[in-house]
Amino acid sequence: MRFRFWLGYAVVVAIAIGSIAVALLVHSRERDNFEQLQRSEAVRAARQAEAVAALSVGQLASAAAFYQAEGRLSRHEFDVMADSLLGAGALAATAFVQSVPHSSRAGFERNRGYPILERSALGDFRRAGNRAHYFPLVFAKTKSPLGVQTPYGFDLGSDSSRVRHLLRGRDTGRPAATRVIRLPLGGTGINVFRPVYRDGAPTGAPAQRRAALIGFATGSFHLADLSAAVTNTLPDEVDAQLAENGRTVLGPSLSRDDSATAPIRVADRTWLLIVKDPNQPGLGLPILIAVVGIALATLLGALVLIWSRSERMQELARQASRDPLTGLKNRRRFDEDLRAELARSRRDKSVGAVLMLDLDNFKQVNDTLGHPAGDRVIVDVAGVLSGRMRATDVVARLGGDEFAVVLPRCELDEAEDLADAIAKSIRLHTPPSEASPPITASIGVATFGPQSGGFEEVLSAADNALYEAKRAGRDTVRVAGVAVAAGASSG
Repeated sequence: MRFRFWLGYAVVVAIAIGSIAVALLVHSRERDNFEQLQRSEAVRAARQAEAVAALSVGQLASAAAFYQAEGRLSRHEFDVMADSLLGAGALAATAFVQSVPHSSRAGFERNRGYPILERSALGDFRRAGNRAHYFPLVFAKTKSPLGVQTPYGFDLGSDSSRVRHLLRGRDTGRPAATRVIRLPLGGTGINVFRPVYRDGAPTGAPAQRRAALIGFATGSFHLADLSAAVTNTLPDEVDAQLAENGRTVLGPSLSRDDSATAPIRVADRTWLLIVKDPNQPGLGLPILIAVVGIALATLLGALVLIWSRSERMQELARQASRDPLTGLKNRRRFDEDLRAELARSRRDKSVGAVLMLDLDNFKQVNDTLGHPAGDRVIVDVAGVLSGRMRATDVVARLGGDEFAVVLPRCELDEAEDLADAIAKSIRLHTPPSEASPPITASIGVATFGPQSGGFEEVLSAADNALYEAKRAGRDTVRVAGVAVAAGASSG
């Protein structure tokens, strides 16, 4: 962090000194300054268009996460999300495209009342790499009515202008943008497809993503809206051209020789912005460059200072909540998370569990092989625990050889199975040396829920179960159910 801090201030100083140097040399380098100004105009306009598009693409990712969590999406749920997408961003339209097995296509269309559309292009779709599914347009909404009937049931996978982008988004797990095309809901622009996968399904490899796909959150950018984001940033007299693979899609054709260019990236696709400024630099340009450069350096210096302070505070907060040896959460953070889960279980009327884990024979490892070997055992056990947890689970090292786990939305039998699996994994783990005793774990399990006691009661129940496991001979799991205790006080 310190290196980046000083690097940032080095850039600030370089900008300030550079602006003064340019102001002194501008009379002999007017043409160079003019070209630099023109390039900055192109980059600034391109970044503005990218920022407008990136905001909506990010919102589309949030919509995809919502659709994934909901599973079976209703029209009302889609409308609520669509209103938020269209109300605060550059999207002109949004839609949900479902992934339906071809074996279920006829029934899907019959249940929805859709006509069988675009079957003539089905062969092209299959050659594109998906022989099992088609992608019908299920829900759609536009920012303003365009007098175009929504083609519900239309198979986007049968459209050669969209299919490769659908498949690319499905296989990469990232938003995929089309070239400039005629949009199904009216107008000319760009479609962006954000894949939606089945909640909880593995998506680490392309084959897993294909199997887990349930559809796409789709957004449409009108070309006119992206054009406005560019032209509103540029001076009125500056001409701008947007090119795609050498083809002009917006604005006049401009010569590259006396123009500046900058890429505009939307999702995974890049367009080229070409800008031509007809104005030659005037006599006031040297002063303007010096003033703007110093102001920019001052602003950047302030931003670097704020960023450095913020990053330092974040690092201190992270260190305060993490165990330095294992990187797991520490006792204080565990207590906070457990209290939060207890409160959530009462609100949601859900059941969860707490595991308290203590290593057997760990003191003998320290006494026999020394504390460095003991530290390696602790790190290995932390890896075993982390590898078996869900993203929503809380894993903490409470101190020494004691660990704890909070399992939200977890029934007792699931928690007990997980505890048995953890104990087995630790038991089978290779010992640090033949001279040391085998490392095993005693685990206590306690459940919590809407009718369970407070923080102290749940934690005490898990501790008591742990002590029962120790008294039972170690390397075992004991359960104390507190979630179903009728009439328990809330804490």
